[in-house]
This record gives sequence, C-alpha cells and structure tokens, in this order.
Amino acid sequence: MKTILRISALLLLLATASVAAQAQEPSMTLEQAVNQVQQETGGKILSASTVRRGRNAFEHRIKVLTPSGHVRVVTVNTEAGKAPASADSTKNPAGDGEGNKEKH
Repeated sequence: MKTILRISALLLLLATASVAAQAQEPSMTLEQAVNQVQQETGGKILSASTVRRGRNAFEHRIKVLTPSGHVRVVTVNTEAGKAPASADSTKNPAGDGEGNKEKH
C-alpha cells in the first residue's frame, strides 16, 4: 500500500512539474515572430531576442531593416498559454516606417 501511495505521489509531482514547465514557454516562438515581422515589413531581419516580462508574459524584439532603409525595432508581445499574438499585438506595427527607426 505504501508503495502505491509513493508511486502516486511521484506521478502527481511529475505531472505538476510538466504543466508548470509548459506554462513558462511563450505561446509564439521567436521564429514565428520573426516570420510575422518579415512578412509585415518586407524587410531584412537584423537581430531578434526574447525577453521575459512578468510571470507569464514574454516579449519578442525584432530589429528589421525596412525596404526604405530604416532600422526599426518591432516588439511582439505574447503570454504563455495563450494563442499566438496577432499582428495587432505589436507595439510598433509595420506601417509607413514612422515608428521606432534609425536612418542609415
């Protein structure tokens, strides 16, 4: 009987750890965010990184060289366990290039 209880407790612990680990991952991968920004801007990706913002929130920062020659940093917000962020969730949405930019 003790063995069954120990095994049950161990299985419960492993299941809890697995769920907790999955909740720590962003819902949209960095690669998906990069592809989204590249399609929206038509530019060349210069760099990309993921930053944790709170317990379950993540932020993908993608630096892109637009076809007009501007460097923009597009931020895609995402939360763990939620559906991937849409184009509307970007802080600096792709547009006329008047947002966060550097002229080169």
